[in-house]
Amino acid sequence: MRFALLCAAALVAAPVLADEVIASNGPDSVRLSDTRCTSEKVLEQATPPVREKLRAAVATISGQSFTACWTVEGNMAHLVYEDGDQGLVPLTEFRKVG
Repeated sequence: MRFALLCAAALVAAPVLADEVIASNGPDSVRLSDTRCTSEKVLEQATPPVREKLRAAVATISGQSFTACWTVEGNMAHLVYEDGDQGLVPLTEFRKVG
């Protein structure tokens, strides 16, 4: 199972981050960036207004890297992966990288 909980909720606006932030659970992690999402596989899953709000993310699960994009939903980071999987990670789990 992915690090994040599955979720099918709608996407909402994303905040601006100073740099990157990371959440870890043992060897698994999710890294969020404030750069725009450029994954065509993720962008084609979203409506045009939502595409503008998506930011880049990378998840490392069981040693495998997965490209994703993210936005904020309430107090959660809503992740959308290239394979269509989605998940939520509480924003309180993230800390600044470096």
